[in-house]
Amino acid sequence: MTNHQRPLEGRVAVVTGAARGLGESIARHLAQRGARLALVGLEEEELATVAASLPTTAMHWSVDVTDDEAMGRVADEVSHSLGTPSVVVANAGIAEGGPFAASDPALWRRVIEVNLIGSAITLRAFLPSLTATHGYYLQIASLASMGASPMMSAYCASKAGVESFVHAMRAELGPQGVGVGIAYLNWMDTDMIRDADQHAVLRELRAHMPKPARKIYPVDTVAVRLVATVEQRSSAVYFPAWLRSVQVVRAALPGLVTRFARRALTRSPFTATGPLGAGGRAAAIRSDAI
Repeated sequence: MTNHQRPLEGRVAVVTGAARGLGESIARHLAQRGARLALVGLEEEELATVAASLPTTAMHWSVDVTDDEAMGRVADEVSHSLGTPSVVVANAGIAEGGPFAASDPALWRRVIEVNLIGSAITLRAFLPSLTATHGYYLQIASLASMGASPMMSAYCASKAGVESFVHAMRAELGPQGVGVGIAYLNWMDTDMIRDADQHAVLRELRAHMPKPARKIYPVDTVAVRLVATVEQRSSAVYFPAWLRSVQVVRAALPGLVTRFARRALTRSPFTATGPLGAGGRAAAIRSDAI
């Protein structure tokens, strides 16, 4: 194949949150297209297992994306060990659910720190490389970026924040030749979502969404679409595709969500979920250790 047909061949790609779930699948599909991988996350053993299983050169770094100095060191080490990155996928993220009043303040803050501040730190650390290569940065976001959901206040705030961050960076970095994209995603078959369905508050929330919005998609199906987005350097990707239509009506969403909450969320007392999924628990443990 020509380079045009395999635009990622030989390039260095960084994926955060790569130990499991969507991050692992994105890394795997990038590697299948010839990219060399720098896997970033908290779980050393899981990252090593993923790196060893990839069909191209892959290395891993166990680091907290909210640590400015550590991420700066990782960026230097990636360039020294693998070459200058031209692709960065900011996928690291955690979630918790439940009433705001019952939430753990430290965990609520941690969700914001990992999802929003960690994404900004990731871009800051690798921006010199992306500028040098005229590279591409993809931010993993969510339907929650467009319409806030009750019982998910930290997650929604963080994803709305990364959406605004991406829009600002696209305008700022475009003249330097750096592409910036955002991925609006809905439910995927990850341990985070499987864990969410074990909690009454989030199970109830999903059950009252319109039927198309309840569907859970295989993580590999989503990853394939996202890697195509990287190859095309798209400014935005929506999966499933109908999410694009939400942009047209998003101004009406707060009122609709409020009416839904009055009908559906007053029947039972709900409790906080704690961190969702193994990745979320790992991030919460790291927060306690800092």
